[in-house]
Amino acid sequence: MLLCLITGPALAIDLSLPLGARMVAETTTDAGSYRLPLGPWTAEGLPSLRIEGPITRQAWRVDGQGATTQQVMAGLRDQITEAGYKIALDCGAQGCGSFDFRFNTEVLPGPEMYVDLTDFRFLSARAPDGDAVSLLVSRSSAAGFIQIIRAGTAAAPLERAPTALPVPDGPSDALSKQLESVGHVVLRDLQFSSGVSDLSDGDIASLDTLAAYLQAKPAARIIFVGHTDATGSLETNIALSRQRALAAVSYLRKRYDIAASRLSAEGVGYLSPISTNLTQEGRLENRRIEAVLLPDA
Repeated sequence: MLLCLITGPALAIDLSLPLGARMVAETTTDAGSYRLPLGPWTAEGLPSLRIEGPITRQAWRVDGQGATTQQVMAGLRDQITEAGYKIALDCGAQGCGSFDFRFNTEVLPGPEMYVDLTDFRFLSARAPDGDAVSLLVSRSSAAGFIQIIRAGTAAAPLERAPTALPVPDGPSDALSKQLESVGHVVLRDLQFSSGVSDLSDGDIASLDTLAAYLQAKPAARIIFVGHTDATGSLETNIALSRQRALAAVSYLRKRYDIAASRLSAEGVGYLSPISTNLTQEGRLENRRIEAVLLPDA
C-alpha cells in the first residue's frame, strides 16, 4: 500500500558521519517525491509512504575497512532518535527482504553507491511534523557506502561534523559476533586479482582475528570457502577458488600453528556470486574468501 504525505516546515537534522567520509553524489529537488519504505518486502510488495516536497539524495564513501555496516548504522540511529525522529523501519539485509527490497527501494546508481546484497542496513524515520529521513549503509571490500535521502526541511545541506561516529565494538569483535550469529563471514581484507590465488604480503587483520578466535575456543573449527568471478571455465574457477581458500589455511597454519584438523578449504568457483559479474567492481566483490563456522569437534 502506498500512502502520500505533503511535507511542510519540519525538524531539520544534521548528521555526523564517520571520519574520512566524502560525498560522491548528490541530487536536490525543490518539489519532488520519494517513496519512504515503512516495512520489509513481502509477497504483497513494499509498504511505503510517498512524500512530496523538497528532496535531497546523497551518497557518501568511506575508504578503507573501518567499521561494519551495523556499527555505522548504530551511530547514525542514535543521532536520528536523539533528534526526535520516530523510526519506521530498521532492518538488515535478510530482514529487509534482501534482493527484492534492494531492487524495490530507491538506490543511487553505482559506482557512487554500492549495495552488497548480503551486507546492508536500512533505516527510515519520520519527525513529528512530517520530515523524513532514510539511511542505507553497505560496503564493498575496499570502502563503506552511506546513502542519505532526506525529505522536507531535512533536505537542507548536510555538512559532516569533524568528530567520528562512536562504534560499539572493534572490528575484531564484530567479525567474531557475525561468525557466531550468522555462521559465516566474508573476509573483506583478502583481495585477489583475476586468476591469482596468492595472499598479499604482511599481516591480514581478518585472519589474525580468526586466529585469536580459534585460540580462545579450542573446539571451534573453520572451513574457508573460495569464490571467483565468472571469467573462464567452471572447472578452472573451482580449482582457483580452492587454492584461494587453501592460502587462508596456510596463513593460519604457518603463523599461528593452528591444528590442521580444525581448518579445511573448499572452492565453489563462480557458483555463489554476491554481485554482478558484468562490472569490474562486481567481479572484484565476487573474488573472495568466506569463513564458515563448523560445529565444535
